[in-house]
Amino acid sequence: MQKVLVLVEGQTEEKFVKEVLNPHLNNYGKYLIPTILNTKIVKSGPNFKGGIVSYAPVRRDLMRLLGDTSALCVTTMFDLYGLPSEFPGRSDAPATPYGKVQHIENAFRHEINHPRFLENLTLHEFEGLLFTTPAEIARALHEPNREPELAKIRASFQTPEEINDNPKTAPSKRLEGLFPIYNKLFYGIVISKRIGLQAIRAECPHLHQWVSRLENLQ
Repeated sequence: MQKVLVLVEGQTEEKFVKEVLNPHLNNYGKYLIPTILNTKIVKSGPNFKGGIVSYAPVRRDLMRLLGDTSALCVTTMFDLYGLPSEFPGRSDAPATPYGKVQHIENAFRHEINHPRFLENLTLHEFEGLLFTTPAEIARALHEPNREPELAKIRASFQTPEEINDNPKTAPSKRLEGLFPIYNKLFYGIVISKRIGLQAIRAECPHLHQWVSRLENLQ
């Protein structure tokens, strides 16, 4: 089993890697170990973890993980939505969703410049993946009658990943508006596990591309 280190944005992504991606990739001889980004390192106490407030902590933690020569690869799972302006490629990225994420990932890869680094950003954020199956969102959040509203949102975009990055209409904001009880850490994993990785990959080409690259690592 080959070890793959995954630097993630927060606890939800950590659980997604452990509980959704890892069981699948074990079948390909890969064992994924997620690490939550340290946003602030404190000498006298526990570090602050989660969220990306600037690029410097991302680079610092990636270089540390890349120092582990026993790892086949180091990759990332960060939301494109909310990335700081100084993140490589962010300031001059094109407007189209897939063009934007490809541009930023390319700049990210060139800036890290390491043969064992596999760049990845979630387009636009984790919650977009959940719109793969609106019915599962409605059932998990105990309001099945809201499925048509969720389905209407999904039908407005070619793929779930394209649900936009506007601060008022990003996928997470839409879910919070419809379901006051929505909690990313709890419900995000419940819903994604109910949907299943195969269905998510079928609807979300950028996520599918990342998983395929992980499957094919040598």
